[in-house]
Amino acid sequence: MNPLAQQLNATIERENGHVFSMLSTLGKALYFPKEGILSQSAEAKAKAKKFNATIGIAIENGQPMHLKVIQDTLSAYNPKDLYEYAPPAGKPELRTAWRAKMLKENPSLANKTYGNPIATNALTHGLSIVADLFADAGDAVIIPNKNWENYELTFGVRRGASIVEYPLYDGDNRFNSQGLREALLAQKSKGKAIVVLNFPNNPTGYTPGAEEGAEIVAALRDAAEAGINVVAVTDDAYFGLFFEGSMHESLFGQLAGAHPRILPIKVDGATKEEYVWGFRVGFITYADGSDAVLSALEQKTLGIIRATISSGPHPSQTFVLKALQSPDFEAQKEEKFAIMKGRANTVKNLLDSGRYGDVWSYYPFNSGYFMCLKLNGAEAEAVRMRLLDEYGIGTIALGETDLRVAFSCIDEENLEELFDTIYKAAQEVGVAAK
Repeated sequence: MNPLAQQLNATIERENGHVFSMLSTLGKALYFPKEGILSQSAEAKAKAKKFNATIGIAIENGQPMHLKVIQDTLSAYNPKDLYEYAPPAGKPELRTAWRAKMLKENPSLANKTYGNPIATNALTHGLSIVADLFADAGDAVIIPNKNWENYELTFGVRRGASIVEYPLYDGDNRFNSQGLREALLAQKSKGKAIVVLNFPNNPTGYTPGAEEGAEIVAALRDAAEAGINVVAVTDDAYFGLFFEGSMHESLFGQLAGAHPRILPIKVDGATKEEYVWGFRVGFITYADGSDAVLSALEQKTLGIIRATISSGPHPSQTFVLKALQSPDFEAQKEEKFAIMKGRANTVKNLLDSGRYGDVWSYYPFNSGYFMCLKLNGAEAEAVRMRLLDEYGIGTIALGETDLRVAFSCIDEENLEELFDTIYKAAQEVGVAAK
């Protein structure tokens, strides 16, 4: 094993042996090279005032070389903020700005010890970093039965982890914290579990309320007290889109410092929060009581980034930073939030109107981009295909009964027609099935 990896491992084991036990075999082997091209280039950037013949970019007249046909469309930006490589950890100013934003939106982080956000190539990249660092073959990854299908690929297929599901809702249509607790405690013989908490949930658009949030934290703490090392991942892809009756903070804040056996990891980004899906700008942030552990985890994360994508795209990081620094940022976000909330409320009013009879029920939703119908008497895939082939409408079938509808991409004035047509298709499929 590389001596740098050994040093990082020794630091983590000394400061928090539970976190060291959470690392995968790959995670233990990872390190960030200190004597390679990047570190030497960084030294040259600081000291080589005459000629800097290190890193592989081209310079012309003191600026990064570029094509006019590209720069003409980006003339508001300095070439140095576009064409140079971004650092593997991300643009420093962006990391600082995102941390400030995170603290402002999550007051529970006050006086907690957590690292500086590390830029990722959006959220899937952040989750894959978690998988590489912490998931070995056979490790349990605990998720609700209503989940984003990519978890299976990221943790199961890529890393060989075992996906353990529990029902998202309990009998009262609240978050099933007891199911989560049972799934966690079932891992006692393994001594380790990875828990993914995705709120607002994809596909249902559900975020727990404050009482439910406290129950979730208690379940993780109970598992830790039982001797289970818990990697607690908050997948906050749709953070901030909280429309009614839910927590308005990430559970990352409550989990930070909750127990030495709980390692909170926040995966979030501008992707959906700032409506810049194609920019691919995300972040991963660790919380631990030891600054030395946080530093070591950052070095291992940079090792993964260096070994996979080297660094994230500089232009999109610059664009997001400029947006965060704009005096118009908050007002424009609020404007878009109001549109999204209006769509969610319209959907709920339609569903609660009684006009659709007993053709379906729906899972509780209060946030995010989506909601899920539970069809009665019609198979979801058949309804999906009927909608697509006969009416030119796209939805997502999940299992036998569930149909996910993304109200995020439908103008409010078209929602009534959308659900009326889904109702018509479900009736047609139901009659044909009899």
